[in-house]
Amino acid sequence: MTQATQPAPAGVRTIEDGVRTDFRGAMTYGRYLALDDLLHAQRPQSQPEHHDELLFIVQHQTSELWLKLVLHELLEARRLMDADNLGKALKCLARVKAIQRTLTEQWSVLGTLTPREYAEFRGSLGNSSGFQSYQYRAIEFALGNKHRGMLTVFESEPEAHALLSRILGEPTVYDAFLALLERAGYAVPEAVLNRDVSEPWTLCEDLVPVFQRIYEEDETPWGLYEACESLVDLEDNFQAWRFRHLRTVQRTIGFKRGTGGSSGVDFLKRALDLTFFPELYAVRTAIGSQPSDERTRP
Repeated sequence: MTQATQPAPAGVRTIEDGVRTDFRGAMTYGRYLALDDLLHAQRPQSQPEHHDELLFIVQHQTSELWLKLVLHELLEARRLMDADNLGKALKCLARVKAIQRTLTEQWSVLGTLTPREYAEFRGSLGNSSGFQSYQYRAIEFALGNKHRGMLTVFESEPEAHALLSRILGEPTVYDAFLALLERAGYAVPEAVLNRDVSEPWTLCEDLVPVFQRIYEEDETPWGLYEACESLVDLEDNFQAWRFRHLRTVQRTIGFKRGTGGSSGVDFLKRALDLTFFPELYAVRTAIGSQPSDERTRP
């Protein structure tokens, strides 16, 4: 019996004969994932280095990786809706929702950072703040919360500024869905279809009857109903993330001002008033009432 095939000691898993161990000149796990770059991208600024700063950096870097994937999936969902491929678009939205749940749960990890621990290295952040996350802002733009004034924040970052400028001028995921509905025979107002897509979305009362029809008619294609509910799920998840963010910040720094100059908790609270798809919430009130065409009959 050769040494390679001798039984492994108790508690040791034998390396199977077919497992490759020589990777000279071959693709490896580390090379494929660029782990040398990834694992050396955590550069604490505190002097001497504070033990808990690594947690803070890893939390935010992993969040940015997930945000990258969220934006990737949202833009693909929009493209698929433009092509009337709603089924595959819903698959993208399902993935976004799963990522959102992961992002929300991540706040529990940062919640292990005590106020004293954070205070000991918070000064090393300088003026850096999550407010400056261009990927987060791009996601908000893609969903309809557009804000041209935000571009000034990224004038010193040409790549980020270019991305946000592009998405600011493009239709949102909601715009793509509404255009799909119009092609499917629903009476989406012309003003909605031809709106200035660089402006933030605001409630359009004339859209509520369109969604009322989708929710109340037995003949509604299931995919359209599912898409409406998926968008509601997405917004609910977004609000849950915002709320957990707010509570984690309040738990860690109380009512101190943010490192980026904001009012901190009060500023985050105002984000809870933002909505991406107001008609999909307004329709809940209308469901079960008389259709709009019957209410206007003499």
